[in-house]
Amino acid sequence: MYDGKIFRATAPYERDRRPANANCGTPSLGAPPPPSKHRAGTSRGVYTTRHSYYLTLTSDELPGVEGVGECATLPDLSCDAKPEYEMTLRQVCQMVEQMGRIPYDMIRAYPSITFGLETAFASFFNAAKKFLEIVPAEGASSSSEMLKQKGVSVPAGMENLTELFDSPFGRGEEGITINGLVWMGTYEEMLARLEEKLQAGFHCVKLKIGAIDFFKELDLIKRIRDVYTKEQVELRVDANGGFLPENAMSQLEALAKYDIHSIEQPIKQHQWPKMAQLCRETPLPIALDEELIGVNVRSMKQALLDTVRPQYIILKPSLHGGIYGCNEWVELANQRGIGSWITSALESNIGLNAIAHYAAKVYGPNVKMPQGLGTGQLFTDNIPMPLEIRGDKLFVVK
Repeated sequence: MYDGKIFRATAPYERDRRPANANCGTPSLGAPPPPSKHRAGTSRGVYTTRHSYYLTLTSDELPGVEGVGECATLPDLSCDAKPEYEMTLRQVCQMVEQMGRIPYDMIRAYPSITFGLETAFASFFNAAKKFLEIVPAEGASSSSEMLKQKGVSVPAGMENLTELFDSPFGRGEEGITINGLVWMGTYEEMLARLEEKLQAGFHCVKLKIGAIDFFKELDLIKRIRDVYTKEQVELRVDANGGFLPENAMSQLEALAKYDIHSIEQPIKQHQWPKMAQLCRETPLPIALDEELIGVNVRSMKQALLDTVRPQYIILKPSLHGGIYGCNEWVELANQRGIGSWITSALESNIGLNAIAHYAAKVYGPNVKMPQGLGTGQLFTDNIPMPLEIRGDKLFVVK
């Protein structure tokens, strides 16, 4: 049975505010972590709150065992951020109850719902293994086979979700390298945040750019390169579509002088010919992000990658089709020699935890390329999960 529990997760900087109906069911929110010190600013604007829907997944086969998933959209960005979202979510939950599986092809237009359901199933299977004392071992049967042997139903095509948490990262044996994120702000705010990340030990820093004066942003980058070489600190920048097409190439050339690893989404999405030209002529690698949103059909993904030919793509499960959809992106990108990494999209720790485990499965073991998984610290009342940042790595605490 699938029961949709609606919570409101209060995102950055709503101090002392808890979700309005946080006592209506699981999961409980517990004590809030320390408030964050700055807003989640991008060239699109500033996020101060985050609304999420949490799904609980139970089964008559295992009374008392529960999985939890998060469905969260970003206003003006997610392709499924629609007024009828809650009604659609309830309908999809009823559909899953009737079918006994996630109807992937029927909900491609709802990536955040897809990811929430996948997370609920994966956490349910993980809880079931603990309840049944199933311990996956190298050379032994797969987790899905062991669950089936214990009488737990595993829908066809969803076997991978039984193993999402089975990795050296999931066992707390190794961490995932992550980037330090400097959100948009005034020059002084961004400089302070930058110095904070470097002092914390991050060897990869991503700066949100495209909203304040470009030459001031260049000055921030120059300050880093005056002290740190590219071998010491990897620099990524994210314009969130903030550059104008007619100015983008000159701005890319200016950035390239400072050994930038990559720039995310320099111009607004849906300009394939202009983006393709930038990717052909760019002096530094370009990573597509927003460009992938709403491209949910495999043939469209192929067309986008073949037309634009980016150097990288950035995958956000709740925006880009869940685990199922992101697996398609990874496969198609690898076939074309296009690199990728995974980031969160301001999910609470429920979603962030699943995304981190997914990154460990895709790129692990021993994930070297920094992933974008540090956003959980932004929330003033996040949901407790066994995640901990040590230096520039994210760990599961056992």
